[in-house]
Amino acid sequence: MKSWRWMTLVGLVALSVAISGCASGNAKETAGADGEVDYEGVTVRIGYQGSGGLYGKIIEEKWFEEEYDKLGVTVEYAEFQSGPPMTEAMASNRLDFAGLGNMPIIAAQAAGIEFTVISQALDGKNNVAIIVPKDSDIQSVEELRGKKVAVAKGSNAYNFLYLGLDKAGVDASELEIIQLQPDEAQPAFETGRVDAWATWDPNITLNVLQDKGRVLADGEQLGVLSPSFYIARKAFADDYPELVKIYLKVLDKALAWENDNHQEAIERYAAERNVPPAVIEAVFARSKSISIPVSDEIIAQHQLTADFQYEIESIRKQIDVSEVFDNQYIEAVQN
Repeated sequence: MKSWRWMTLVGLVALSVAISGCASGNAKETAGADGEVDYEGVTVRIGYQGSGGLYGKIIEEKWFEEEYDKLGVTVEYAEFQSGPPMTEAMASNRLDFAGLGNMPIIAAQAAGIEFTVISQALDGKNNVAIIVPKDSDIQSVEELRGKKVAVAKGSNAYNFLYLGLDKAGVDASELEIIQLQPDEAQPAFETGRVDAWATWDPNITLNVLQDKGRVLADGEQLGVLSPSFYIARKAFADDYPELVKIYLKVLDKALAWENDNHQEAIERYAAERNVPPAVIEAVFARSKSISIPVSDEIIAQHQLTADFQYEIESIRKQIDVSEVFDNQYIEAVQN
């Protein structure tokens, strides 16, 4: 990544990122005799995780429509709760872009879904964590033995949980891992039906600042990075490279607005979620969205994550993650 991801709410994960799309029509991005490219019949469906946030601003201002309309390209939007459904939609050619965490794209690559990573969306240090109820007597990852832990299967939190357990010398079979999406996990966490929850922001910050929970372990404490990325369906990127660049340009515009209008963004996001502005400030501090080229170091860490997931049989084949990273689009936009 995921991975909101308020990746949508605060521009997290992912803007929070996540744009999905598919193009109707068969024309590829080839110039005619007059040098113009014909995009007739092309539709880009833009997906995101959670309502409101930075994507709420983008949709309200029609920033994508503003750019794509110039080329006669239609824009549509779709909302998702986590990364795996996005890659499933991409596999059936219903999405062109998505912003999501590291684990969903590892699973997607292993499953043979064709996509290209076009930029990095989160640094991955603190945007994923294991949280426990505020008054829980659990004080360490080791003490999760025999407990019930909620997590969204295939998400970056799923990878974080298993890596964290491994680092702590705890076998996953020693606890009960319950697969829940965020809208299911939140009430289970609040009512005590689960003892812990591996999740991402804003879920972490919302629970901590509202005195519902506390962080048991995050990426910085465990030495586990959970970066998020923007990806494009490979066939779409190959056929329409300029549309990929426009997507990244709009993300840059949105992130610039957020940076230049910090207080307005804070107040907007807080009102949308009916939470104090301090909650959103904390989300920004924990997991601020970015859109940058992916470094060799991040790719190397991503490979280690993929190797670990193969070892625990979460994915069924070994993969070379370098095959899906391509910085040409983001470098063209930002250079």
